[in-house]
Amino acid sequence: MEKLSSFRLTIRLYLAIALLFSLLYVIITAVGYYFRFGGTALYALIAIAIILSQYFLGPKLVETTMKVRYVSEQEAPHLHEMVEDLAMKAGIPKPKVGVSEVNIPNAFAFGKSKRDGRVCVTRGILGLLDKGELKAVLGHELSHIRHRDMAVITLVSAVPLIFYFIFISTLFNNRGGNNNSGIIGIAALAGYFAAQLIVLFVSRIREYYADQGSIELGNPPYELASALYKLVYGSATASEDSVKEIEGVKAFFVNDISDAGNEIDDFKMIDTNGDGSISESELEELKYTPTKIGVGSKVSELFSTHPNMMKRVKRLAELS
Repeated sequence: MEKLSSFRLTIRLYLAIALLFSLLYVIITAVGYYFRFGGTALYALIAIAIILSQYFLGPKLVETTMKVRYVSEQEAPHLHEMVEDLAMKAGIPKPKVGVSEVNIPNAFAFGKSKRDGRVCVTRGILGLLDKGELKAVLGHELSHIRHRDMAVITLVSAVPLIFYFIFISTLFNNRGGNNNSGIIGIAALAGYFAAQLIVLFVSRIREYYADQGSIELGNPPYELASALYKLVYGSATASEDSVKEIEGVKAFFVNDISDAGNEIDDFKMIDTNGDGSISESELEELKYTPTKIGVGSKVSELFSTHPNMMKRVKRLAELS
C-alpha cells in the first residue's frame, strides 16, 4: 500500500510539472507566432531574476519576518539532539537550529540548499508537544530539506510570473486595435491562474512527501498525526491579529494556519476519547473508517498550499 501510494504521488507530481511547463511552451510559442519577435525571452529573464532574488534573499526575509534566533547546543540540547539524529538518518548535513519568537505553535525549514538548511520551531510549540510528536514534526521539516523542496517550489513559481509579465506587456502592446495582442493577453491571464493552481498542487504534494519522509526517518505515523492535531488547535485558538501577522509565510509551516478553524472539527472526530491527542489505536481505527470530504473543503483545498487535513491524516493512517 505504501509503495503504491508513493508511486501515485510521484506520478501526480511529474504530471503537474509537465503540464505547467507545457502551458508555458504554448503561450511562448503563440507570442512568437503572432508578434514575430523574441521579446518573450525578456519576460522569462525578468521572472528568473525575481525568482533568483527570492531564492538568495529569501532566508534573510524569513529570519526577519519570523523573528528567528539561532540557538546553541548549550541553550537547546534536546532540540539539537533530535535534529542531529534525524539529519544523520536523512543523510544530510545538520541544519542550523533556531527558535522563532512567534506564539503560534509550529515549525518550519528553509535555506538555499541541503548545506544551507535551517530548521526552526516557534516559541509557541515548545512545551505543547511531547518528545515523540516534536521529533515527528522535525522529521517532516528535515524531509523538506532532504527533498530540496525550496528549489522545487522556487523553480515552478517562475512559470506564473512569466505568464503575468506576458499579460502585462500585452496591455501596452494592444494599441491600434491589435486583436492578436488581446488574444495573447487573455490566454496569458488564463495561463497565470492555471499555473498558480498547479504550483499550489505541487506544494501540497511536497507536504505529503514530507509527511512520508518523517515516517521513513523512524517516526510513528500517530505521533505526527497527534502533533498536527495540537498544531491545528493552537492555530485555531490564536488571535486573528497573530495569524495575520505571519500569514504571508504560512506556506513554510507544517499546517495551514489560516484554515485551522475548519480543520479542528475533523480532528475532534478522530480523537474518540477526547484527550486532545491522537493515539496509535485511534489512527489505526481511521484506516478502516470511510471518510467524506465536503465540496466546500475540496474547493478550499485547491487554493491552499497544504493538503486537506482529513486526507492528510487518512494517509498517515494508511502508512501506519
